[in-house]
Amino acid sequence: MSTHHGILLHVIFSTKYRKRYLAEHWQDELFGYIGGAVKDHKGSLLKAGGIEDHVHLLLRIHPEFAISKTLQLIKTNSSKWINEQRKIRGKFHWQRGYGAFSVSQSMADTVRKYIANQKEHHQQQTFETEYLECLKKHEIEYDPRYVFDMEIVT
Repeated sequence: MSTHHGILLHVIFSTKYRKRYLAEHWQDELFGYIGGAVKDHKGSLLKAGGIEDHVHLLLRIHPEFAISKTLQLIKTNSSKWINEQRKIRGKFHWQRGYGAFSVSQSMADTVRKYIANQKEHHQQQTFETEYLECLKKHEIEYDPRYVFDMEIVT
């Protein structure tokens, strides 16, 4: 028997300290770059979206690569691209960690629409609230003290 796979993931990650760095006028370039990084791991970027402080990705990933390695590649390469292209002043970083949620093929269109409507969605809700709701929806236990990196200002 040959091997078949159709592993879909809804991935969410934010900028460090949720700083509003991802300007709308270059987000499509960023998502194109991310799509190329996903291809490097034999995957496909099916939908990308977000707002200034975070991104959502719908990915078809290849089982040859661990999810953590694919996301490490995406985050490392895209932050390097942002810095090399000088898209922001100073040094860009993503927040440590990410959310990766399995998606059934039957729900793929629903997730695509959700990702496409991020701008409207976040007129009503913060990233932090949205992310915690995703964790609850997927029944993922968490300690609220460690979900988000907090900037310490002295």
